[in-house]
Amino acid sequence: MKAGIHPENYRIVAFKDMSNDDVFLTKSTADTNETIEVDGVEYPLVKLEISRTSHPYYTGKSKLVDTAGRIDKFKNKYAKFKK
Repeated sequence: MKAGIHPENYRIVAFKDMSNDDVFLTKSTADTNETIEVDGVEYPLVKLEISRTSHPYYTGKSKLVDTAGRIDKFKNKYAKFKK
């Protein structure tokens, strides 16, 4: 390996899946201002929208997505640009 190309700030970081509150610890260089206490120890916290514990590919379960609501929001947002 080349010397000096790898980050020096590896540390244990908690990643939290916000859809199901699953927390897992791993080494990372991710910057964050938030912390979380896990088993009595405080770790930097990175929030995730989806992880291996909530992704439909890994869980075999699909989530119902409100696509109609998203389309309506888009139409309402850009209706003022209609001629």
